[in-house]
Amino acid sequence: MNGIVIQINRSAGGIPKRPALGVVQLTRDGLEGDGHRNLKYHGGPNKAVLMVSAETLDELKSAGYPVFAGALGENVTVTGLEPAQWRAGQRYRIGDQVVIELTTLRTPCSNLDIYNPAIKAELYDAKCKAGDPNTPKWARGGFYARVIHEGLLVPGAPVTLESEAC
Repeated sequence: MNGIVIQINRSAGGIPKRPALGVVQLTRDGLEGDGHRNLKYHGGPNKAVLMVSAETLDELKSAGYPVFAGALGENVTVTGLEPAQWRAGQRYRIGDQVVIELTTLRTPCSNLDIYNPAIKAELYDAKCKAGDPNTPKWARGGFYARVIHEGLLVPGAPVTLESEAC
């Protein structure tokens, strides 16, 4: 599974996150310069970074939602990866240095209501089962990850599945 980082996003806290220009440091605590409004639900070592698929954003736009890269609060917007295949425990190499490990499926919260409250159902269906091809909403809201290897992130960097979930 190979993809590409199309945008790196950050904010002082909350959504939307805006494009970070140039190279950005990713540490075990998250993206340099990125803040979190509610640390009970966002941030921390197991939710240091949120990855979302650009294809999901395109589908949401086609359905009438006013979203864009960074709108869902993701730090890394990627293309070429299938979110239906994302699983906790998978490790992805981003560029030459960074390795992240997916930890938990992002459950959409009321912060996304600014785009229309119905977006939450578009992103997540609690009845979905991992690996079931009949549940295309699986991981559409993104996946949180911990940082295994810190390093520099840059738009255009390749994203490669390094190891499957244990």
